[in-house]
Amino acid sequence: MLRITELRLPLAHAEAALRPALLERLGIADAELRAFTVFRRAWDARKKTAIVLIYTVDCDLIDEAAVLARFEGDPQVRVAPDTRYRLVGHAPADFYAEQRPRPVVVGFGPCGIFAALILAQMGLAPIVLERGRPVRERTKDTWKLWRQGELDPESNVQFGEGGAGTFSDGKLWSHISDPRHLTRKVLAEFVKAGAPEEILFVAKPHIGTFRLVGMVEKMRADIEALGGEVRFRQQVVDLRIEHGHVRGVTLAGGEELRTDHVVLALGHSARDTFAMLQRCGVAMEAKPFAIGFRVEHPQSVIDRARFGLNAGNPILGAADYKLVHHARNGRSVYSFCMCPGGTVVAATSEEGCVVTNGMSQYSRNERNANAGIVVGVAPEDYRRQPGADGAVDPLDGVAFQRFWESRAFDLGGGAYRAPVQLLGDFVKGQRSSAFGSVLPSYTPGVQLADLAEPGRGSLPAFALDAIREALPAFERKIPGFAMPDAVLTGVETRTSSPLRITRGRDFQSVNVAGLYPAGEGAGYAGGIMSAGVDGIEVAEALGAAMCNSPSATTDA
Repeated sequence: MLRITELRLPLAHAEAALRPALLERLGIADAELRAFTVFRRAWDARKKTAIVLIYTVDCDLIDEAAVLARFEGDPQVRVAPDTRYRLVGHAPADFYAEQRPRPVVVGFGPCGIFAALILAQMGLAPIVLERGRPVRERTKDTWKLWRQGELDPESNVQFGEGGAGTFSDGKLWSHISDPRHLTRKVLAEFVKAGAPEEILFVAKPHIGTFRLVGMVEKMRADIEALGGEVRFRQQVVDLRIEHGHVRGVTLAGGEELRTDHVVLALGHSARDTFAMLQRCGVAMEAKPFAIGFRVEHPQSVIDRARFGLNAGNPILGAADYKLVHHARNGRSVYSFCMCPGGTVVAATSEEGCVVTNGMSQYSRNERNANAGIVVGVAPEDYRRQPGADGAVDPLDGVAFQRFWESRAFDLGGGAYRAPVQLLGDFVKGQRSSAFGSVLPSYTPGVQLADLAEPGRGSLPAFALDAIREALPAFERKIPGFAMPDAVLTGVETRTSSPLRITRGRDFQSVNVAGLYPAGEGAGYAGGIMSAGVDGIEVAEALGAAMCNSPSATTDA
């Protein structure tokens, strides 16, 4: 197969136009092209009146060598890489004959799902411990918060089968380095579980919450069919560590599980588990993250700004954006987790706190667009009491998040209502008194407020100043972004984990052998795709350690 990149066609090209374009690009006759497959389709909207689609296509040719020779040195015509996933290692048939303890995966979000799936495919029969509930029960619990203001601290946007990514836009792209094409493995497993096949080739694939629910259930069934076990409402409250090696876990109900290998696929909100790990002496370090607001505009405003007269084209769909501004105070302000045609959702997992996030369905047809507008914070910003060596306590970032989430709860008037302010009033420094053309989508409700009120502001002063400066700058990039009626909803605090559970090149904790920190909560991923890839790599490393000898690789 040959891969042809940068094949450009007009947005409105005929369905049958791709084959002739390939023939012309390669200078071959129709009979010489046996078949072709679209590997990727992106678009270029820099000229709104002449938007083009950009294809990457894999071609099956009669005489591949001759075509390659003619295009020698041309990076846009080359041999297509083999993107199939090859499972590394497999437990021998008698692996558990001596009652060897099974590996344990703690957490069943994207990272935990893929770690468990790979371990199961290797024949290692993992036990998954998820503190929350199965995804359909969890969905009902989450809707109770959104509709009735009733929070279940163990079953919500953060905790339960599928992880936080279940209640999001379901974005499936990442900027991680991927020389082994592990992202392809993630996409292929999602398609197998019921995702639309278009996620294999569109430039920015996404799924949406309603589709993710059924997919997560199907992947759980696959893991169980391969010998794995998934246990819900099972919170790990202690580790058994002997001579620097993990030897088991203790559950909240008192049960102890013997194991020599544990994957910590925690979400970024597993705060009590972070505290437990610190008590157990597991090495951790503070890391940067970001805090800010959710901003809502009419989706039509974003569509027109990005696509002009082509707004509404079904191929382009609802427009997104990615923005960054470097403020005069040295802070970076950027858009985060942009959700076209979506809603702002209540994402707290603790009582007395307000946390926002964004979510879209597959259709992305809600009236508003929303995104986090956030400011980077570093350990020196949230340090409480430096240790003797001047280091920041890894849990200081958690305390910092809680402070601003509690402040948002108070500003919203309780009952998990969120404080909101019109963008124009925020820029002017005045309290909002009524909504304009944009109505907030956040439930269970909102309270008009002054998000920058002196002495009661919803964010640190440096963050408020940086955001206020960034909004007009974003207007110059997306006309209409700084519209006075746009709505700011506070607060967005859980953009990523505030700490990192440090691990070595073998993916194990630097001071507890057999412990494998993984995914977003451990500080090694940021989104569904990167978390899934990290879960795969960690499972491979753990599997190699358990089997203690490589075996023939197989396609999976």
